[in-house]
Amino acid sequence: MTTELWLLLVSLPIYGLYLGAQSLIYRHHYGLWFAQTARDEEGPPSALLGRAERALRNFNETFVPFVVLILVAHLGDRNDPVVFWGALDWLAMRLLYLPLYLFGVFAVRSLVWLVGALGLFAMFFGLLF
Repeated sequence: MTTELWLLLVSLPIYGLYLGAQSLIYRHHYGLWFAQTARDEEGPPSALLGRAERALRNFNETFVPFVVLILVAHLGDRNDPVVFWGALDWLAMRLLYLPLYLFGVFAVRSLVWLVGALGLFAMFFGLLF
């Protein structure tokens, strides 16, 4: 397995953390019975549930570019250290981002997001040059 595919594989448990956090908080807030329904009329979410849903949505917005960049690196057989370190940066920042968002940490959360986004940019430029 190439390094790029290994990094892609490692990203899946991180996605699972985001999805699991949102799912567990949702079921805790609304109850297991309600979670099994069509959910046509949900009540207002709690602050924690709202944060978990926004964190998951934010992960999904950055996960697609990550997957594309990793696959391009793999298919192009680049084996570029800038791509590797950019991917590690993105993965590490994603791990830090979830608890910061769930606990409502001000400013640091945005800084972590920015550093993760820089990892994606590094991957992109590593593929170009």
